[in-house]
Amino acid sequence: METLLLDTLTDGVAVLQLNRPDRLNAINEVMRDELVATLRALGGDQSVRAIVLTGSGRGFCSGIDVRDFGPGMLEATAPAIDRMRFQEAMAALPRAIRDAPQPVIAAVNGACVGAGLALCLASDIRICSDTAKFGNAAILLGLSGAEMGTSYHLPRIVGTSVAADWTLTGRTVLADEADRRGLVSQVVTADALLDRALELAGQVAGLAPLGVELTKRALQVNTDAPNLDAALELENRNQVLTHATDDAAARRAAWS
Repeated sequence: METLLLDTLTDGVAVLQLNRPDRLNAINEVMRDELVATLRALGGDQSVRAIVLTGSGRGFCSGIDVRDFGPGMLEATAPAIDRMRFQEAMAALPRAIRDAPQPVIAAVNGACVGAGLALCLASDIRICSDTAKFGNAAILLGLSGAEMGTSYHLPRIVGTSVAADWTLTGRTVLADEADRRGLVSQVVTADALLDRALELAGQVAGLAPLGVELTKRALQVNTDAPNLDAALELENRNQVLTHATDDAAARRAAWS
């Protein structure tokens, strides 16, 4: 791969690193396509039980590379249908994270802007270093501040008022505010970030894969559940399915 580093560890954890550090890991056409393909491949690999997503160098992802995206970048004069297909291709990135059966842990090590923020929001667990900075760049470029799932994920994570503040102003959000608003579950020093992400991933990878996958799906689906009854129906079915597995039986025996 030209733009990614992938390290599959023996404990079932895969570390996927955006690797264009000279551009703060800005997403170009090659990275976009490699990232979607790699996430889909990892999703089909049963030996991988958790994925850590992070960036090389001093940035997580500074968004789309508007200076040198590649031949797929379109002018504003291009037909609307072509520009829609481009946007759909970009939107495939957060969808690939969401569709992965394994939990994805975003370890945000620096600038996390625009498309990078979308990757972060789509992840299941988000932690960051104390040097991390978050922002919505699109609104500053005259575009809609809602792109690549941000208007779906962000209000559900931080609430509608805070989401409106961040997306309508495009202001930079530092690590302490991200932590205070619940965007991340914890802030650690830059030196400790990857170790902490690997620790979390290892804890997840050590659990029953089906139980973990159905928990991820339940959290996704029940965030939009119309009522408690609908949420309970899904949870009840998940418990019935996982209860009958050999893995669950072995863990119950060990527990008792």
